[in-house]
Amino acid sequence: MAANQNKQSKPADKRPAKPASGAARSRRSWRHPLRSWGNSHRDSARLALQRVADSPFSTLMIVLVMSIVLALPMGLSVLIDQVERLGIDWQRAAQLSVYLQDDVDLQAAGQLQEQVEALPGVAATQLLDRELALAEFQQHSGLGDALQQLAYNPLPNVILVMPESIEGGAGALRPLRDQLAQLGGVDEVQIDLLWVERLTSILKMFERFTGGLAILLIVALLLVMANTIRLSIESRRDEILVVKLVGGTDAFVRRPFLYLGVYYGVLAGALAWLLVAAGLAWLNGTVQEVAALYQSDFALSNMPVSDGLLLLAGALLLGLAGAWLAVGRHIRDIEPQ
Repeated sequence: MAANQNKQSKPADKRPAKPASGAARSRRSWRHPLRSWGNSHRDSARLALQRVADSPFSTLMIVLVMSIVLALPMGLSVLIDQVERLGIDWQRAAQLSVYLQDDVDLQAAGQLQEQVEALPGVAATQLLDRELALAEFQQHSGLGDALQQLAYNPLPNVILVMPESIEGGAGALRPLRDQLAQLGGVDEVQIDLLWVERLTSILKMFERFTGGLAILLIVALLLVMANTIRLSIESRRDEILVVKLVGGTDAFVRRPFLYLGVYYGVLAGALAWLLVAAGLAWLNGTVQEVAALYQSDFALSNMPVSDGLLLLAGALLLGLAGAWLAVGRHIRDIEPQ
């Protein structure tokens, strides 16, 4: 009897499952659409990558065109930036040359040098002896015999003045130049900075040219990308019609083409980075030869990693923007009848 009663009571112990709490239902409610959204993007990215792999030749042509368009302005920008840094280094070594009158001997020149060092705004001075300068000139010019026939030394004593600051360029040094020119025994004062300012002006002109060229090439790149995506859409027109017939939205159809533009942009950015680095390495030998003629050890440095990452990010965004321009209009035009 007790056993029968236990058997009969077992089914009664089974209770219906307790409904999920509000927090659990809420977690499932937002996780499900988020998971679906992530799976959709993953499938779209995989589909776009498959399309890239299925047409390697056309992909290579598109990436080559995009990389050349990206590498040209970036390469010019990096080159101008390095030459600008060279100009800044030269500008830091700027000085004023104080040419003394012919009747100022070495002792008087030394006294005048002390007077110049006491002026405000002067960091250091150096006196160039006219006799030593003539001897050096005779040694290096190859005109030693001719110069020995001169009755007097035509070179003046010179005081080189290194200013404390060169901010503002030659214009900021003009008050110091005028002050030096008023000293007794001074014949002429020359600011050895004008040619650096001319170099800076030329570089600014090339910067503006590079900026305008970059804008034109970016527009061309967007047009190339938009046309490429448009052709890809047209080649899959029937497939898009079938997807829309079964309920696919424009966003769902658009997503693989956007990923296609991203892939094109990333590949083009990476190849453009390599092209710029290779171009700098190729030019570096010639640049070093020219610099050696001017007793300089200047050499082009490698493309900074920050510039390379900026190029890569810009290429990605341009590829995405070009794809969006093409997809936005053409997908809407494809509708089942």
